[in-house]
Amino acid sequence: MYQLIFATNNRNKVAEIQSLVGHNFEIIPLKEAGIEIDIPEPHDQLEANAEEKARTIFDMTNQNCFSEDTGLEIAALGGEPGVKSARYAGEDRDFQANIDLVLHKLNGIENRSAQFRTVICLIWEQQTYYFEGICKGQILTQMQGEKGFGYDPIFVPDGSTKSFASMTMEEKNQFSHRQKAVTQLFEFLSTL
Repeated sequence: MYQLIFATNNRNKVAEIQSLVGHNFEIIPLKEAGIEIDIPEPHDQLEANAEEKARTIFDMTNQNCFSEDTGLEIAALGGEPGVKSARYAGEDRDFQANIDLVLHKLNGIENRSAQFRTVICLIWEQQTYYFEGICKGQILTQMQGEKGFGYDPIFVPDGSTKSFASMTMEEKNQFSHRQKAVTQLFEFLSTL
């Protein structure tokens, strides 16, 4: 079994990715790796933030690792919240406040098309690789569902009538931007 450090402390992301990769890889979050830092995300691109996090952990541990950065990109808001998705309503990462702000800004706007975009940066044997997953969909006018995290209660992927927060993990993985990026990551790793 391979071990890969995942540069996050977000338990939801760890569980989601572990559910996708099966038993050949053990995903080790930062806390389990004995790393207790909050890595800054200072860049205005998902790719750069993903690399910042992976590079920080690789430099500390010299171990194979990966990170991801995900943004919700809403067409009518010029791609916002995008790279600022977690901190859209402020630095405290309050997703209810973030959702409220999105719904307020979209109030009365007919075009509610949006996409989730995930970029994974892998550092494997000192080489850097990128993988991207996109899920297109629509923003609801009000929250729906209790599962998931982040913007899941207001996002319905194309091809479904249910929000991510109304889906089981298995249902969500059929559409998920993160799943698409993770699939590319582990298809790549399986060729090594």
